[in-house]
Amino acid sequence: MEGPADTLTYMIAGYAVIFGVMLIYLVSLILRWKNLRKDIEVLKDLEKKD
Repeated sequence: MEGPADTLTYMIAGYAVIFGVMLIYLVSLILRWKNLRKDIEVLKDLEKKD
């Protein structure tokens, strides 16, 4: 009779994928935030010119 299946590798791979996706999402949010700040500054400059 065999013991339980060895799924440790799949668990580690699953966590690696989840954390990788979360990291990509976090980087995406940071880049969007920076672009939003630049857009706000451009709009403020345009408002001052008018």
